[in-house]
Amino acid sequence: MPSAMGALLLAAALQQPLPAADLSKFKRIEPQYIAALADPKATSGNNAQSWGLWALDPGPRGTTLDRYDQLKTTGVAASGWKFDPADWWLEEHGLIMEQPTFPLAPGKYVVTGDRKITTVLTIHPKDKEGNQRWELADGANLYDVTHLGCRAARYKPASANNSCSPANVRLTGIPVRPGVAMPVVNGCRQQDYAVLIIIGLPATN
Repeated sequence: MPSAMGALLLAAALQQPLPAADLSKFKRIEPQYIAALADPKATSGNNAQSWGLWALDPGPRGTTLDRYDQLKTTGVAASGWKFDPADWWLEEHGLIMEQPTFPLAPGKYVVTGDRKITTVLTIHPKDKEGNQRWELADGANLYDVTHLGCRAARYKPASANNSCSPANVRLTGIPVRPGVAMPVVNGCRQQDYAVLIIIGLPATN
């Protein structure tokens, strides 16, 4: 997730005020991270039940690819999360990450892409079909609040023989540059996610 430079930029962003109308409604928190799936140009949409949350930055908690054999043997990373060989995640520096928690809970979140836009994301409760709507305030779209330097891809077996393995990740192109797709891995179905940074939650009385 954030590099040293990214961490400095994020620290600067955290010093900037929230929109004036929201100052009394939200409190600052240590950054959390959303894995989101939607059209980057969309300002609202459906299927937020497919979005996940990392309450802790998964980058520093990740496992390097050269330690995959150990992770496979123990099934548990050094930071304590469990590895699922049928559903694993990779970040831009080639670290195997823990899965986010699904689904993202309904509510309001102050989100940023650590660039120009900070706004409020609303995740609505599930409707009777199980769909959750989402919307961004202030006319922002998903791209506006996507942290371009943070990359996250999910890998699942493409067939029943379960040949989808981090051992097949090619190191060419790692670290992955913003705007470039995450590595294609033989034997895997891949899904790239946008990463949003949460810096505020509703204040409680």
